[in-house]
Amino acid sequence: MATKWVYMFTEGNATMRNLLGGKGANLAEMTGLGLPVPQGFTVTTEACTQYYEDGRQINDEIMAQIMEAMTKLEEITGKKFGDKENPLLVSVRSGARASMPGMMDTILNLGLNEEVVEALAAASGNERWAWDCYRRFIQMYSDVVMEVGKKYFEELIDKMKEEKGVKQDVELDANDLKTLAGQFKAEYKEKIGADFPADAKEQLIGAVKAVFRSWDNPRANVYRRDNDIPYSWGTAVNVQMMAFGNMGDDCGTGVAFTRDPATGANGLFGEFLTNAQGEDVVAGVRTPMHISEMEQKFPEAFAQFKDVCKTLETHYRDMQDMEFTVEHGKLYMLQTRNGKRTAQAALKIACDLVDEGMRTEEEAVAMIDPRNLDTLLHPQFDAAALKAATPIGKALGASPGAACGKIVFTADDAVEWAARGEKVVLVRLETSPEDITGMKSAQGILTVRGGMTSHAAVVARGMGTCCVSGCGDIAMDEANKKFTLAGKEFHEGDPISIDGSTGNIYDGIIPTVDATIAGEFGRIMGWADKYRTMKVRTNADTPADAKKARELGAEGIGLCRTEHMFFEGNRIDAFREMICSETEEEREAALEKILPEQQGDFEKLYEALEGNPVTIRFLDPPLHEFVPTEEEDIKKLADAQGKTVEQIKTIIDSLHEFNPMMGHRGCRLAVTYPEIAKMQTKAVIRAAINVKKAHPDWNVKPEIMIPLVGDVKELKYVKKFVVETADAEIAAAGSDLEYEVGTMIEIPRAALTADEIAKEADFFCFGTNDLTQMTYGFSRDDAGKFLDAYYDAKIFENDPFAKLDQTGVGKLMKMAIDLGKPVNPNLHVGICGEHGGDPSSVEFCNSIGLDYVSCSPFRVPIARLAAAQAAIAQKNA
Repeated sequence: MATKWVYMFTEGNATMRNLLGGKGANLAEMTGLGLPVPQGFTVTTEACTQYYEDGRQINDEIMAQIMEAMTKLEEITGKKFGDKENPLLVSVRSGARASMPGMMDTILNLGLNEEVVEALAAASGNERWAWDCYRRFIQMYSDVVMEVGKKYFEELIDKMKEEKGVKQDVELDANDLKTLAGQFKAEYKEKIGADFPADAKEQLIGAVKAVFRSWDNPRANVYRRDNDIPYSWGTAVNVQMMAFGNMGDDCGTGVAFTRDPATGANGLFGEFLTNAQGEDVVAGVRTPMHISEMEQKFPEAFAQFKDVCKTLETHYRDMQDMEFTVEHGKLYMLQTRNGKRTAQAALKIACDLVDEGMRTEEEAVAMIDPRNLDTLLHPQFDAAALKAATPIGKALGASPGAACGKIVFTADDAVEWAARGEKVVLVRLETSPEDITGMKSAQGILTVRGGMTSHAAVVARGMGTCCVSGCGDIAMDEANKKFTLAGKEFHEGDPISIDGSTGNIYDGIIPTVDATIAGEFGRIMGWADKYRTMKVRTNADTPADAKKARELGAEGIGLCRTEHMFFEGNRIDAFREMICSETEEEREAALEKILPEQQGDFEKLYEALEGNPVTIRFLDPPLHEFVPTEEEDIKKLADAQGKTVEQIKTIIDSLHEFNPMMGHRGCRLAVTYPEIAKMQTKAVIRAAINVKKAHPDWNVKPEIMIPLVGDVKELKYVKKFVVETADAEIAAAGSDLEYEVGTMIEIPRAALTADEIAKEADFFCFGTNDLTQMTYGFSRDDAGKFLDAYYDAKIFENDPFAKLDQTGVGKLMKMAIDLGKPVNPNLHVGICGEHGGDPSSVEFCNSIGLDYVSCSPFRVPIARLAAAQAAIAQKNA
C-alpha cells in the first residue's frame, strides 16, 4: 500500500495529532462533530520529513496526492481552483503536533490573480473586497513564501493612508486598493526579479513548501529548544476553503477563548473585528473590540458561536482557543486548540474542571505545564509603591507579572544590553516572531499595537514574561529610538515600569516584591504530593534559601555547598590564611577560626529544616578561587601571616592550574589536606548534636557527602578521617547521633565502578553538572561559544547542561544505580545538578528509580509537579 500523504478533513480525527498536526487533527474532529468548518485537506507531518529527506523538494507522489485532494475539494465546494468564472480560493496554514504560536506562517486568499479579481468583483458586486483580498494575498505570499519583508508593504499602506488623510485600512476604497496591489507587485518584482505568480497551482506548491521550510527557520528552532519539541516531528500543512470576513460590515473575524487565558475565569473571552481577515486580529494590526460586542452586530452567529464553544469545551474537557469568521452573517470555525494560558489561569482552570466534574485530580495534575509555575513565583510590584505611583498610560495587561528596566527598541539591542547585565523593557510598534530572542532577554514587553491575542501577548504568556500590549497613546519613532507618551519623550536607556496584570505603564522604576503562594496553587500542589513517589529536596547554602525552599515544599536539602559559606564577613580572611599556610600547625590554627562559624551555619540550616534530611557536601572548588587578587587584600593576608607580599604572591602563583575543573579540587583537597575534612566533620557533627539536644523530637541525621570521587580508594581514605573524627565527637558528647557518609557521582569512572563504591557509600548523589561536563568533555563555562553552531547543524537540539542527556549521561546514571543497589540494598540515590528542576529530566529520574531530586528553591514546586506527572504517567503506562 502506497503511503497516504494527504487526508481530507472528513478522513481524520483528534487522535491523529502526530500525523495531521494539532490544527489538522482538530479541524477533522470539528468536522466529525458536525460543526461549520470550511472544508479542506491536510498534508501530513511525514510529508514534511520526506520533503527534507528529498533535499527540500516535494516528490511526485506527494504532489499527485495534493492535486487529487484539490479535485475532491472542488467537488465539495462546487468551485474550481484557478478558474476565472467560479474560482476556489484557499488558505494555507501550518500546524505542528505541539502548538507553536506565531512560529509558522499563514497565507490567505490563495488562487487569486488579476483576472480572477475582476471576475470576483463582478460576481460579488463588491469591488473593494476583491481588491482587498488580492493586496493581502500578495503581501502574505511575498512575506511568507518569498521572504520579502512585511515592512516594505506596511510602508506603502501607511503612505497611501497618509495621502488619503485616513487612519484605518478599512477607509481605503477599491481604487486605492487596486493601486496598492499594483505597487505591491512592483515591489515584489524589484526584490525577487520575477513577476508575481499568476498560476494557482504554482502558488499552492510555493505555499506548501514555505510551510515546510518554516519548520526550520531560526525562530522555530529557538521556540522548539525552549519547549522540548523535537526537530524530527515536522509540521503538517492545512489547505482550507476560504471564508471571508472582509466582504463588508456584515462580515468579521475573531479569536476567542472559552475561559479567560490570563485569570482562568469561566466565561467567553476574546476579540472581534468587523470587515477584516483573521490575520488582522492575531497580528495586532488593528486594535479589536471585545467579543461581547459581536452579539449586537451578529445576533444569530453569536448565539450559534456560544453553542459551539460549549460543545468544544465539553468535548475536549479543557479551555479552547478558537478562530472563527463570519461571512454575511454565517459562522465558520477555522480552528480550535487547547488554549495557551498563564500559570495562574492554568491552576484555576484545572481546579474548576475538577469541581465541575469534567476532570479527575490526576488529570488536573497532568494538565499543567510545570515550567509555567515559574511565573507564579515571579515578583510583583510593591503594593505601597504602586499606590503612590501614577500611571502615565494604560493598555492591555496581556501577560502578568511586574517588569521594570531600561527602554530598548529592537530585539537585538535587548539581547546585547541584557548580556551586559542591564535589565531592559522591549518597546515595539508590534512584535513579530523574529523578535523572540529579544523577548526572552527582556524583563517585559510593551507594544503600541495589538490585542490580548496578538503575537506579543501569546508568546509572552508562554514564556512567563510580563507584557502590556496595544498602547495606542504612544507616538512611536522606532527609527530614532524614541517615543512620546503622556507629553513626555522617552529615549533608549530611560527607565520604565509596566504591570502585566493591570496594563498600567509607569515612568521610572517601581520596586518589586516576591510572590506568595496560596489558593489553587496549594490545592494542585496537594494533589501533586498525593500522587508522586519521588521526594523533592533543595540545593541551599544559607538558612534564608533553606527557609524559602521549605515554604515552597522542599523535603530536605540535597546539596549544601559549604564553600559558599566561606565568602561571608571575615571568614574569607581565615580561609585565605589556611590556604597560604606552609605547615600543618598553621593550617589547623586558621581552620580553628573557621570551625565555630561553620558550626553556626550548620545549626541554622538544621533549625530551618526541622528534622528533614540535610546533605552537606565537603569543600569542592579549587583553592585558587579563594585567594585574594587585589593588592590591599594580599597585603592584609601577608601581615596576618607575618610574611612578605612577595611570599604570598609566590604561594598564589603556585596554586594556578591549567585546567582547574579537573585539577586540585573535590576529595583531592581532602586527600592532600585531611585537616580540612576533619574541621568540616567537627562542625557538622557538633551542630547536629546541639540541634538534636534542643529538639529531641526531630530526626537529625547528617548526610556527609564527599565530592568528585573517581576511585573507591579515594572514598575509603577520606571516609576514614571523617568517621574517626565524627565518632570521637559523638562519644565525647555522650550522644547517640547517627550520620551517613556518601559520595557525589560526577566522574564517569565513579558510575562505571559504582558496585565497588557502593560498598563504602551510604548514598549516591548525581552531580549532573560535572557529570555532563566530564562525559562530553565540554567545559560548561565555554560551551556557549560553540553550542549555537551545534544547534544550527542539528547536532544538538538543546543544551545538555539545561536538559539532561538521557542517552549518554543518563546511561551512566542508570548503570550506577543498577551496579550499586545490589551491593548495598540500603543505598539511597538522588540528583542535585541543575537538572533536578527540569521537568523532562525529573521524569527520567523517576523512571530509573531515584529516591529524590534536588533543585534550587524556586524550582521546588516545578519539581514536585513534574515528579507527580512522572508517577501518574508511569502508573498509567
